Amino acid sequence: MIYKRGKFYWYKFMWNGRLVRESTKQGNDKVARSMESAHRTSLAKGEVGIREKKVAPTLAEFLKKEFLPFAETKHAAKPATLRYYKTGAASLIASLGTMRLDEINDQHAQQFAARHSHLSPSTINCGLRTLRRAIYLATEWGKLDRRPKITLAKGERQRERVLTDREIDAYLAACDQPWRDVATIMLGTGMRPGEVFALSWERILLNGNGGLIQVIGGKSKAAKRLLPMLPAVYKALRARWEAQGQSESGWVFPSASTCGHLEGGTTKGQHSRALATLAKVHNAKPLECPEVKPFEPYCLRHTALTRLGASGCDTFTLARIAGHSSITITQRYVHPQADAIERAFARLAGHKIGHTDQPALLAASDNQPVTSSPAKE
Repeated sequence: MIYKRGKFYWYKFMWNGRLVRESTKQGNDKVARSMESAHRTSLAKGEVGIREKKVAPTLAEFLKKEFLPFAETKHAAKPATLRYYKTGAASLIASLGTMRLDEINDQHAQQFAARHSHLSPSTINCGLRTLRRAIYLATEWGKLDRRPKITLAKGERQRERVLTDREIDAYLAACDQPWRDVATIMLGTGMRPGEVFALSWERILLNGNGGLIQVIGGKSKAAKRLLPMLPAVYKALRARWEAQGQSESGWVFPSASTCGHLEGGTTKGQHSRALATLAKVHNAKPLECPEVKPFEPYCLRHTALTRLGASGCDTFTLARIAGHSSITITQRYVHPQADAIERAFARLAGHKIGHTDQPALLAASDNQPVTSSPAKE
């Protein structure tokens, strides 16, 4: 039989009581079946024997020679992601580096977590997530026949806090630029921080009192989407566009960083200063400010998506807005109450059973710039 694993087809069959399983390194199922048939024929004719299983490399060898070079190429435009994987790889090499890839299982992952129990769960999970990714790629590239489950450490700081209107107003007033505009956009669109940092004027349309934001990339293919602007978002982007001389191209949030635009490391400092400013105003410690309780910057996105879910936005639409590849992730933002269920049935009562209605759909491309001139009214 043949089956697809990632981009390529594999085949497996039993021959004289032994399992034969190999990657065809082909994405075409017909070619894969031909290769399986050819291998069976060769075995039947005695032209080849059961091929010896290749010795899997050690984790350290795989990380240094294949995983990290791949990560440097894949995430060249995402320095934070690259740093994350490099940090995780370093801790794995020090702890599990001498083990062969095909020996590692969840038990070893838990031993790794126990060995680093003096560190925070987030730091431990940096190594475990890197291990997950490395094993996934090793399987895709034919280094492993199976992919063991790797369980993450519990207790990692969550980013699921929802801010109140009062907290939002006080927080934004305490923010310095450009973080204030970034926070405003996140609260008004539900975009990820990295997506806001990488905004360019070619992907923004300012028209009258509104406009559109085109997200061209992100964590998955689903990250490509087109988002409308709320008045606060439009106001912030309009002011920034005018301050930059009504530029038709370039970064919305330029900086002196390697990538040319704002990065998370800088904005974390601005976020911390805003919280410290609020605490100073109220003569409180940074963690005890009565006006705004401390939160992670990502909570701005979580707040926006949770409010959209509470407003009655259905899960599939919210997944599109959020750029989620799976509605399983989106479901955490949607909690239908009894009155919402009642309203849904009330709307159903207004439709004739069996009546088909196919409204026209407006399709927008996620791959083309929304305008060549970002703000011509």
